[in-house]
Amino acid sequence: QVQLVESGGGLVQAGGSLRLSCAGSGGTFSRYHMGWFRQAPGMDREFVAAISWSGSSTVYADSVKGRFTISRDNAKNAVYLQMNSLKPEDTAVYYCAADSNPLYGRRVPNAYDYWGQGTQVTVSS
Repeated sequence: QVQLVESGGGLVQAGGSLRLSCAGSGGTFSRYHMGWFRQAPGMDREFVAAISWSGSSTVYADSVKGRFTISRDNAKNAVYLQMNSLKPEDTAVYYCAADSNPLYGRRVPNAYDYWGQGTQVTVSS
């Protein structure tokens, strides 16, 4: 079983940047594909980005493509989300999640096995 803890959220002005981190423990982190999701108040949790277990493949939601970058460091049991050119509509709680299925890049929250507690990102206009 993997425990995940996100950090790096905060308040930023539109056009600014944040880097989210997700630290994993309690399992073989490198065996899992990883994803980032977000959830705004009153909205469903939505897919943001995913990365394969090796880090060689990534996929993004259209809404963040070209602005966000997902990466991982298996030696540190960590996955990151670099967020640039932030917009007010990016405001949400951001979650990292681990997927043990061999298929990577799944966009449905129910496909993921383990979740962190989330970190708040607020973008002011």
